[in-house]
Parts: sequence; structure tokens; C-alpha cells
Amino acid sequence: MLVLAIDTSGSGCATAVYDGAARVVLARAQEDIGRGHAERLMAFVDEALGASARRLEDIDRIAVTVGPGSFTGIRVGVAAARGLALALGKPAVGVTTLHAVAESARKADPGRPVLAVIDAKRDEVYAQSFDALGQPETAAEVLPVGLARERFSGFDGLVCGSATHLVAGSEMAGEASRKADMIDIAVVARLGAAADPASAKPKPLYLRGADAKPQAGFAVTRAVAG
Repeated sequence: MLVLAIDTSGSGCATAVYDGAARVVLARAQEDIGRGHAERLMAFVDEALGASARRLEDIDRIAVTVGPGSFTGIRVGVAAARGLALALGKPAVGVTTLHAVAESARKADPGRPVLAVIDAKRDEVYAQSFDALGQPETAAEVLPVGLARERFSGFDGLVCGSATHLVAGSEMAGEASRKADMIDIAVVARLGAAADPASAKPKPLYLRGADAKPQAGFAVTRAVAG
């Protein structure tokens, strides 16, 4: 199964073509672009496809990060995944950013619970804990930084993500060594390949209201080249 993975949930824009049977990323394209995901995403898709020597019609599944993260970025990525899936007649699946962050840490240091925390700005963080097998222990939520510190002060496991420095106190410093500002697109692809399309819908997980204006210039649907 060939998976096209997409992440526009933060400042980065990333795509990858993943061979599920071989469990290998064939090609990826990514850059920390800050803004302009709507205008540039399809160029990243084309770059990954070209580098993998695959065509859009070869893709069997689309995997996309659904949040939490940038309201505008999530909307761009989800719209692209849905549009491509519709044009190809193939399924699209959603992968949460917290799950992707947690899975990256878990693979690097297996056998331990993981707390994924992403900077939500406004003195808030997105947080979710996972057990040693990568299964969610808590629901994804947005919390004030102070409350997150208090709630997870006794967490016995790995702390990872872009808000690690905000949440982890001195007593957790030894567990807070992993910090990631960009989602690993290879992990998104792998999780997307394993996801059940019936339950992992490409539905945005915002957790709070919009904090940015929509980006112009993005077409939801895209014709498949002949």
C-alpha cells in the first residue's frame, strides 16, 4: 500500500510517499515555511511524488494531520487530503499531531509512557498522555500552562513536544529531553498506513476556536493527471 502523508498543522509543510508493505519512506518534501501552506502544499506533494518516481494515481491512501495545531494549517491540510481522496477514489485518514509526537518519542525510547505537549500559544498547551504501547490514556485537551504543570507534575515517563520546556519542571527535567518543533512526516505516514479508515476520519481536531484568518488561493479539489 502506498500512502501519501501530509502535514500542515504548524509552521512546517511536509509530504511523504510511504510504502506500507516495505515499511519505508520512498521520498519526502518538507520545509519550515511559516505561512503560505495553501499556496505551496501541492508543490510539496508533486516534489515527493517525483522523488519517489510515483504518480498520484499510484497512491492507495492519503494520511493527514488533523490537529491540534494551527487552525488555518489544519484546514488547508484536511481540505487537500479530502480533495485528493475524492479525485482518486481512495480513502483519507486522519492522524492527530499529539499521537505523531508521542509515537516519535516512543519509538526512540520504547517501553515507557509518553506525555505529548504542543505549544498552543496564549500561555496554553495541547496535551495528551499515551501508555507504553502507544495507546491514549487521556483525551487530547488544551490547558493553561500552569494547570498542565500541576496536572502532570508526577508523570512517570517521557515528555515530548514543542511545549516540553513549558510543562516540565525541574523534577521532570530528566524525562523532558525530547523536544520536537516539527511533526515527523514519516511517523504520520506510518500511523496513517496502520489506521482504520472507518474510524480515523480526516476530521479537524481544533480543541479551540480560530486564531488566524484563512489563507487564500487553495483549491480543495485537484484533477488527477492522465
